[in-house]
Amino acid sequence: MGKIKVVHYVNQFAAGIGGEEMAHVTPELRDGTVGSGQAFNMAFGEEAEIVATVVCGDNYFSENLDKAKAEVLDMIKSKSPDVVIAGPAFNAGRYGFACGTVAEAVEVELGVPAFTGMFEENAGVEFKGKVVIVPTKNSAAGMRDAVAKMAPLAIKLGKGEKLGPAFMEGYMPGIRVNFFDNERGSKRAVDMLVKKLKGEEFVTEYPMPDFDRVEPNPAVKDLSKAKVALVTSGGIVPKGNPDRIESSSASKYGEYVIDGVMDLTEATYETAHGGYDPVYANLDADRVLPVDVMRDYEKEGKIGSLHGKFYTTTGNGTSVANSKAYSAEFAAKLKADGVDAVILTST
Repeated sequence: MGKIKVVHYVNQFAAGIGGEEMAHVTPELRDGTVGSGQAFNMAFGEEAEIVATVVCGDNYFSENLDKAKAEVLDMIKSKSPDVVIAGPAFNAGRYGFACGTVAEAVEVELGVPAFTGMFEENAGVEFKGKVVIVPTKNSAAGMRDAVAKMAPLAIKLGKGEKLGPAFMEGYMPGIRVNFFDNERGSKRAVDMLVKKLKGEEFVTEYPMPDFDRVEPNPAVKDLSKAKVALVTSGGIVPKGNPDRIESSSASKYGEYVIDGVMDLTEATYETAHGGYDPVYANLDADRVLPVDVMRDYEKEGKIGSLHGKFYTTTGNGTSVANSKAYSAEFAAKLKADGVDAVILTST
């Protein structure tokens, strides 16, 4: 058997074409490696080789899902690969969704093993259980680590070997795999229990999901007397984005005064968000942050008043840890300002 033939799927950024301004590019098939593909080839050694790379813009893929998927599959099929690698997408949500979609379609429709890699908070993790996903760091700075984890899996899958359980192979739990062990399950379970009781380290064979549950506050008794604030992850900012809030993976949030502001006009506000089509939000930012409606409610006496500040960031790819940190900080400010209720809008 010669070298394992690998086809690599990447987005416009990973291909070096550009960022959001080039997210519209249509699928393209290139011979050989593009971008991180060279790192994969080096990690493969003499066992495997990327024979072709499929490039597609994230916006084009998400906005033309069926067409884009068919085009990408045709390109992949034309190279008759032994295995397909999608990404890694790290914490880029639309890229993660595209990688998950491509990997699933390659396996289901082409019968070729495929997998991807992404950060655990990427929206594309919804494909866990459908395709193999290797956990990565949250940005391309973790490329070396990602390649080191993904290259051995590509070789194994390319050889037609079956993967073992997630905790052994290093992919995210979610896909159930039957395997024979030298020890009975009952003994392994007791061994884990003993280690747990002794305070020693152990690895479960079936990790349970850890859901963050938040108890809802009591309902506002009288909205007609309440001070209500607006908060958004939709990226609404004053025109020009004065605090330079990032379009994705935001490292900050904005605090802006709206005392006396009755309407968010095209001339005064816009969105900094890079995860949805900004056209309609830029034409009328009230579509995401409804200041105009809240002013109507204020006049009609449906609410006591609209708070004089709003808080904003971009939810696109922003980690849960950062989101919690931002909210804890401005929640304290809202409480200190006597706010009774908050309306949180997204996209």
